[in-house]
Amino acid sequence: MTKKPSEKNICLNKHARLNYFIDDVYEAGIVLVGTEVKSLRAGMANLKESYARISNGEMFLYDMHVSPYSHGNRANHDPLRKRKLLLHGKEIKKLYGKTRERGMTLVPMRLYFKNGKVKVELGLGKGKKLYDKRTDIKLREDRREMERQFKMKRRK
Repeated sequence: MTKKPSEKNICLNKHARLNYFIDDVYEAGIVLVGTEVKSLRAGMANLKESYARISNGEMFLYDMHVSPYSHGNRANHDPLRKRKLLLHGKEIKKLYGKTRERGMTLVPMRLYFKNGKVKVELGLGKGKKLYDKRTDIKLREDRREMERQFKMKRRK
């Protein structure tokens, strides 16, 4: 997850790497209406339980919550509507084949602006079991403890 100077994060899915082994990462555009873009500029989006799925040769993002724009009128958008993702046809076919494998899924990892356009970073991953999550948490805690010990030695 390298952030370039022209990119501005809107929101992150912090649970993506905790709950999935991410193999590949893809960047996709997203089709939005005007009030959604205004809400995203205000940072009012949530990717927590969202997922991507391919149907009829097109890719859609489901359950991404974009709060209604506060100054919008009756033409405001539906917060949980499905949104079309923009990828090349070859990429969609490749991802369709990979998601047919057992346990593979497309997880949105972050939402960001790139050169004025909203982009979604999709991770192709496999779900982790409970013991995998515990192992990751244990490794992270051990790493933090080692860093603390190292800092304490340097201070003395």
